Amino acid sequence: MKHSEIEPEPSVAEQLCGAGIDRVRRFALDLGTRGESLGLIGPDEARRLWSRHILNCALLAPEIPSAGVTGGRTSVADVGSGAGLPGLVLAMIRSDIDVTLIEPLERRTRWLNEQVASLALSNVVVFTGRAEDFAPRRSFDVVTARAVKALKGLIPILTPLVAAGGQLALLKGQRIEEEIVEAARLFAHHNITATESRVLGEGTVEEPTRLFTAIVE
Repeated sequence: MKHSEIEPEPSVAEQLCGAGIDRVRRFALDLGTRGESLGLIGPDEARRLWSRHILNCALLAPEIPSAGVTGGRTSVADVGSGAGLPGLVLAMIRSDIDVTLIEPLERRTRWLNEQVASLALSNVVVFTGRAEDFAPRRSFDVVTARAVKALKGLIPILTPLVAAGGQLALLKGQRIEEEIVEAARLFAHHNITATESRVLGEGTVEEPTRLFTAIVE
């Protein structure tokens, strides 16, 4: 793929990515150039890589708390990380947090490890496997996922990874309100409280995103 086919960087990108912008630019160029051939992004996604994917993830960065539930550095797990969206983007923008990328497909974790090395990200660990196979459990202040499953399928998988008092922070699509209704019966069973759904990026980016958050007791 030619570089000219990658979406030009939107003017708001530097504002959203802050000190991480140089790393994010390198990541975007590499993903836009090789992502389709590696099976990381679909056909034509490079043409909307910034607006649909990278900035969509960057909107989550300021939502991550600056300290974990015990007061130390915030630990984040990105489940089903794929190309590193949102986990790698979060790690590039927020050098003050520690990110674990959980991805079952080895061909994708090869890419993730390559990016971690290339971008010199000292705050990222890559785990090859399913969330259900990750040990120890209940170890993360924040657990996130993007474009993995509907909420009712995610909750049983993700909540065991959340430390007591930690939170889910899930990037969702336009069906989120329906998904909340469908998953409502699971909330009490999985000790989920303070559920909230918000739109991020309205008036700032071309494609705003929806964020579902909840506390796991």
